Amino acid sequence: MSKKEGKKNSRHQEKLLKGVLDVTRSGIGYVIVKDVEKDIFIRPHDFNRALNGDTVRVKIKENRGKRIEGSIEEIVERKQTEFLGDIEVSQNFAFFKPDSQKPMPDFYISPKNLNNAKSNDRVLVRLLKWDVNEKKPEGEVVSVIEAKDVNDMAMKEILVESGFTLAFTKEVLDEAAQLTDALNENEISKRRDFRETLTFTIDPVDAKDFDDALSVKKLSNDEYEIGVHIADVSNFVKPETELDKSAYERATSVYLPDRVNPMLPEKISNELCSLRPHEDKCTFSVIFKINNNAEVKNYWLGKTLIHSDHRFTYEEVQQIIDAKNGLYSDEILLLNKLAQKLRSERFRNGAINFSSTEVKFVLDETSKPIGVVIKESTESHQLIEEFMLLANRTVAEHVSKIQLNNKSLPFPYRIHDTPDDEKLKPFVAFAKKFGYQFDMKDESAVAASFNKLLLDVKGKPEQHVLEQLGIRTMAKAIYTSENVGHYGLGFEHYCHFTSPIRRYPDVLSHRVLQDILDKNLKPDKKMEEKCKHCSERERAAMDAERAGNKYKQVEFMQDFVGDEFEGVISGVSPFGFWVETVKHKCEGLVSVRDLSEYDDFRLDETDYALIGLRSGRKFRMGDLITVKLVSANLGKRQLDFEWVPKSDKQKAPGQKLKVKSHKSEGHSENSKENFYDKVKKNKKKK
Repeated sequence: MSKKEGKKNSRHQEKLLKGVLDVTRSGIGYVIVKDVEKDIFIRPHDFNRALNGDTVRVKIKENRGKRIEGSIEEIVERKQTEFLGDIEVSQNFAFFKPDSQKPMPDFYISPKNLNNAKSNDRVLVRLLKWDVNEKKPEGEVVSVIEAKDVNDMAMKEILVESGFTLAFTKEVLDEAAQLTDALNENEISKRRDFRETLTFTIDPVDAKDFDDALSVKKLSNDEYEIGVHIADVSNFVKPETELDKSAYERATSVYLPDRVNPMLPEKISNELCSLRPHEDKCTFSVIFKINNNAEVKNYWLGKTLIHSDHRFTYEEVQQIIDAKNGLYSDEILLLNKLAQKLRSERFRNGAINFSSTEVKFVLDETSKPIGVVIKESTESHQLIEEFMLLANRTVAEHVSKIQLNNKSLPFPYRIHDTPDDEKLKPFVAFAKKFGYQFDMKDESAVAASFNKLLLDVKGKPEQHVLEQLGIRTMAKAIYTSENVGHYGLGFEHYCHFTSPIRRYPDVLSHRVLQDILDKNLKPDKKMEEKCKHCSERERAAMDAERAGNKYKQVEFMQDFVGDEFEGVISGVSPFGFWVETVKHKCEGLVSVRDLSEYDDFRLDETDYALIGLRSGRKFRMGDLITVKLVSANLGKRQLDFEWVPKSDKQKAPGQKLKVKSHKSEGHSENSKENFYDKVKKNKKKK
């Protein structure tokens, strides 16, 4: 060990380090600490009641060559407080056995906390406490899970595994029940009244929580007043209430294929705050004076009252745009014209025009997938998107100018950092093989090069692979009080303000903005901590949504085991490559084990390909190939494909064309996300 490493590790020993506990299947643990190269080894007797995924503070005990060993001194935040599993009930006590792939202790359940559960029931249990001197944690049965079907159970397990509670506590529901949307004269007097101004909402056909509306008013032949009105959640959810604590803990709604796990109780999300048509509603608004060239002349921020005249779906608005006729067609066509000009200006100013294909499953009455629909981004979607982006950017710019004691006011900015050179350089080299050049002179030149590539690649065979790899070079957007701008959008200032029903950072934005308008500045010293929590919960929600979609993919494809499909190679690794079917957009793995019948394949990272050592046969990202579905394992949420050679040209020298089927072995490596996460982590350590 070098002197430099010794000094660095010595400094670590002097203080507690904050990180996340990762428990292996064998029961030992590692605490992953940001900016510390080596994970800290933790023996089970040093967990100090911490569970897998918990954020903890750890003390370094000793260094043994390549390994740093420590003990957990404090649990900062539990990743998960509710668990699914089975219960065993005796006369005086009960024990709960959590379902977990990682070792976990049984929970002790007092008879008073059984909630009518009986032996062998499937239950949801909440962790109550785990005292220092107790070997087992104590819990309470939240509910007996009487799943309607396997799908219902699977969706609940996905949510619980990701650390999301399935139900609101009685205290939260009681608080929500006491709230009313009745408006008194005092409240009305504090708000700018837009109830006589034409206002409408545009949302998906199945939406129930309408958190944004647009109003339109003509001021002159060349100027208009456009209002972006957002549900005033902070009017109902006050700081430090049970409602607020619950919303913060969840931090986001989770959208699974057949359900929404909401951040707020339905009384708030679908009734009090939802901007339903023909009802007076409290809103927080950004009012723009804007001309025909989509130039914002000035804006106003503040609390308002609206009365939505109509509830449109995206499909209805698109029909009006296409036909140039229909209800409120003049106003919708005006908004669309302005939105398209805002969009063009945004791309001219450096925004990157990435588009990814979104898939939605068509479900029957039992939530079984019976079809797949590709979701398109139409002009009606872009209309809403551009005005929400404009509102978010305007709020962030306004707040960024406010200072207190010569310091910026803590605020939950939404930032997106510039691409990492380590990821960008191999992508640029790969794109060059297809004839696309990149200008790497500065950040704006890179953005311009991306947009030119995305335009030039449209409709070409390499479009899919270059779009997907381009997205992977991008940093992840996060919340932070340290504003560095949003590279992907090309904005110097950006925040989330427009969806407070489903995102907690938007609630924080509303509160800070209202303090500014009231000239009652109260800097939140915990803002950065809150931002990190919201970013972590957002990632957990995305993982849950990915798992839910994967489950539906496997459920849908179960009927096609043995069938052949045209597919596109969507990822490569040393142990195989992933293929996404062209028709259904369902993804599975082709294992390198089966390819060994034809050749010995090795990964070429620079070419994003597996290459045969003898034949030179190449499987590269973006290649169109034929595969056979050999396994659809619902329990592991996993599809297994095998390559189907279609001609003698694809036959490896001296090999017969045959497809050997195998059962899925369920290795964790079969997850593309897991593999790329490991690659990023290993590169970071190097």
